[in-house]
Amino acid sequence: MSKWILVICYILLAPFIGGLLEGIDRKISAKMQRRVGPPLLQPFYDVIKLFNKETINVATAQTFLILTYFILMVLTGVMFWAGSDMLMCFFILSTAATFLYFAAVVTSSPYSSIGAQRELIQMMAYEPAVLLTCVGFYLAAGSFNVGDIAQTSVSYLVYLPGCFVAFVFILTIKMRKSPFDTSTSHHMHQELVKGLTTEMGSKNLALFQVTEWYENVFLLGVIGLFVVNTNPISILAAVLVILAVYFLEILIDNSSARMKWQDMLKITWILTFFSAGVNLVVLMIMK
Repeated sequence: MSKWILVICYILLAPFIGGLLEGIDRKISAKMQRRVGPPLLQPFYDVIKLFNKETINVATAQTFLILTYFILMVLTGVMFWAGSDMLMCFFILSTAATFLYFAAVVTSSPYSSIGAQRELIQMMAYEPAVLLTCVGFYLAAGSFNVGDIAQTSVSYLVYLPGCFVAFVFILTIKMRKSPFDTSTSHHMHQELVKGLTTEMGSKNLALFQVTEWYENVFLLGVIGLFVVNTNPISILAAVLVILAVYFLEILIDNSSARMKWQDMLKITWILTFFSAGVNLVVLMIMK
């Protein structure tokens, strides 16, 4: 019964948590830049405004592709919080990203097409870390099921510190933050020419933003899985680790300039295989 409560909470609360986190992101970023910044609830105001605008589609298929992207992203989180197969969760997540790519290239716009190509490169950069993280959980827990993984007496940070580092590193790519915001950016000053979302307007752009909130909550849930165990206190510890990781992402975003995709690919793969790869080798020897 508890897993269904988690699923319902994810479906209903994830967009509010994601939007609130983005509002906190903007306020902290403003403070780091010595600005006042927008109101905490500004992300919600922006999305509501976009939903109320007249729908203008550059390509008729784009709405269908964005909607599919949204449905698959929600399904990813539902499966995760229901305790299903983690490997399948990330497979559906990658499929959702593919539909986002199609939603960008279907417009034939040079800006969104270039952003879409960079999105594929970003997928190439972070997928090895995602795969090795799944393998790490399997080696440590003996199962890919999230429900089985959570039933541990010791947090997986003890067994998977390298995988944790690699996953936190690729969060910068997944959350579209500098220095790896090559396909698009969450910053408002890049709103007019904004990579793969350039030709998304009104409801399509609003749905994209809500989907990103769902994805961020899912990804932060994976971070929590490294910490949570059968001890109820570990839930509080997981929340604190999630907040610390999110603050770290904001700090990196505000202290880094955008990096070339070649450097992003090289650095991400090197860190992934030296951090997560060595971690898995050590774990297999210990087992």
